[in-house]
Amino acid sequence: MSSSPSARVRLRDLIPGLKVGAWPTGAKNGITDVTGVLVHTESIHSTDGSVNTGLTTILPRKEWFNKACYAGIFRYNGSGELTGSHWIEETGLLHSPIVLTNSFAVGNCYTGIYQYAIEKYSSADGAVDWFLLPVVGETYDGYLNDLTKFAVTPQHVVNGINAASADPVPEGNTGGGTGMLCQGFKGGTGTSSRVVPGFDGQGNDKSYTVAALVQANYGRMHHLHITGVPVGRILAAQAEKSKEAAKAKAEYDAAKDKRDGSIIIILATDAPLSPIQLQRLAKRASGGLSRVGGYGHNSSGDIFLAFSTANEIPVQTVGSNHRTVDPFKANPLATETIDDSTINALLEAAADSTEEAIYNTLCMAESLTGHKGYHMDALPLDKVKSILEKHMALEQATKADL
Repeated sequence: MSSSPSARVRLRDLIPGLKVGAWPTGAKNGITDVTGVLVHTESIHSTDGSVNTGLTTILPRKEWFNKACYAGIFRYNGSGELTGSHWIEETGLLHSPIVLTNSFAVGNCYTGIYQYAIEKYSSADGAVDWFLLPVVGETYDGYLNDLTKFAVTPQHVVNGINAASADPVPEGNTGGGTGMLCQGFKGGTGTSSRVVPGFDGQGNDKSYTVAALVQANYGRMHHLHITGVPVGRILAAQAEKSKEAAKAKAEYDAAKDKRDGSIIIILATDAPLSPIQLQRLAKRASGGLSRVGGYGHNSSGDIFLAFSTANEIPVQTVGSNHRTVDPFKANPLATETIDDSTINALLEAAADSTEEAIYNTLCMAESLTGHKGYHMDALPLDKVKSILEKHMALEQATKADL
């Protein structure tokens, strides 16, 4: 395993003053800016370099087991897995951790969520009298990681749920994104957030946060755009001048021809949105992905999930140790939802936070040599900085001439 020679920084730190959308970021510029959301990343490496994988654990709220969030799903392209999605689409309810990992670890992560729930919520006699469908998403890391080792175990999930926190999320080669590739370079995990103005239910001023966490493992270099600039085409042209760089690009493209990658996007918000509104929010992630250069190719699994922490929906109505209801007597719940006519800033924030989360993935990821000695270079930040600063200077000069 080898690191890139230059220090890795997020896009805003690389180029201060660069704008990605109109809305300001949250304090951490990440998904844990949404109050109550907890995250843990664990990266797994072997001493011989063949294993480079991991998992990212997202808790919608600490009490996810008994208090569901409203949620919605959008499938941009479906060559991928998100377990528990049928139940979310059926009811609009999310009451499970969200675990992101590699394609071959879905089963162990699914088991791990059950293992945690059994340890935590079984009755005194060991009976399981509750309902839970684990939510696990995946992207394929078989180029840099030996999938046959099944390195992710159920205990990793238990540890992740226990250790999840509101700290800033580590980005790049972390968690489920440890071994991923993106847009011709090393990919992985990234996050970003936006804060938009609004009102509460009593008409008082109130800000709402929308945030994205991505596990990015898709795309080609020549499609990469950063804030509208065709950075990928410029870097690809530069790579053609170097035999070594051209060879690395050809190997990457060949790997993507065999098994194109995917992206899982998780959107969180504290705005009171209904499940249908959250489906709409999830769709807007495709706008951010498209700006960077994601096309949703045939073999790419591009699956997006959005949830809101604003309403707490009671679940676990089965058994004597849980809330008891009569399933044949309709009983209203008091919840709030945003007026659809006022939702535009939230939709913009979903696209913008997704876009920047992918940039942060690329900027923070480090070069990696992995399975069978395959190597993937990180995005060259010095070259990106030069390209974007030249574009910014040209843009300012053009404005001055108007």
